Amino acid sequence: MKIKVISIAGKMPAWVAEGVADYEKRLPREFKLEWLTLPLAARRKDRTPDQLKKEEGDAILRQLKEGDMVVALDVRGKRASSEQLSELLTGWQSARADLAILIGGPDGLDRACLDRADALLSLSELTLPHALVRVVLAEQLYRAWSISVGHPYHRA
Repeated sequence: MKIKVISIAGKMPAWVAEGVADYEKRLPREFKLEWLTLPLAARRKDRTPDQLKKEEGDAILRQLKEGDMVVALDVRGKRASSEQLSELLTGWQSARADLAILIGGPDGLDRACLDRADALLSLSELTLPHALVRVVLAEQLYRAWSISVGHPYHRA
């Protein structure tokens, strides 16, 4: 299963790449994790958050294929436990489609991205900085996989 994480962000600190890489290398070959970072829309005084989200959303949507299973990370999304995420991941894997996970910029995801999504998921009720979202997402994908195969990493 190919998992493509499409995000809107600026330059990430080195610790983010290190943290993500640590979990990526633990995933089995059948889970290919790809990170695609798109640039933030230019922030100017004459542009509203909705205009910025629209520009960023259009850039995200251009990266999706018709058959992709799309999961948008959104504060209003479903809150899932690690076990529930494991069940979701297993279901997405059995659908035999590539998975695209969307992470919006500072203003969130455009409505068109949310409408395109097959699922809305929230990682936390807390507002997390973009850099931390990447590491948490990578860890939770690894944890979800480990639960699905009975690996001892997850201890409930």
